[in-house]
Amino acid sequence: MGTLDSMATPHDTPRRPDTLTLEVVELIGEVVARFHADYEEAAAERALTGAQAKLLSLLSLEPLPMRKLARKLRCEPSNVTGIVDRLEARGLVERRPDPGDRRVKVAGATEEGRRVARGLRESLRFAREPLAGLSEGERVALRDALRTMLGD
Repeated sequence: MGTLDSMATPHDTPRRPDTLTLEVVELIGEVVARFHADYEEAAAERALTGAQAKLLSLLSLEPLPMRKLARKLRCEPSNVTGIVDRLEARGLVERRPDPGDRRVKVAGATEEGRRVARGLRESLRFAREPLAGLSEGERVALRDALRTMLGD
């Protein structure tokens, strides 16, 4: 009969990442940090916090119930309420009854809110400029690799 060590499977012991994997992880971290800084700057140029900009961007795609917004933003529903209140006061977001359940309120971007969100996306220099330097094939390969990593 073998010892416990000899019975261990490769899945029991985490393998140390290889040098290439470590480099890719570091590069992804740098991309995320630069994207975040660019996003925060673009939000500030529109007198928005990063959280307000992210919520507005989500709502520019589709109206969402407050609880779903909280899940997507990974925060408490009460925090989302405060963010929506501030965006609503600026005329960027409005609350309305959910067509599927009139007891539930959904938040949605106003026309002005969609315009601000579009301007925010278009002003993100870090994401746009380096990608423009890649060929279409390289962008497709990058997109596909990111989708694979995210499980999409």
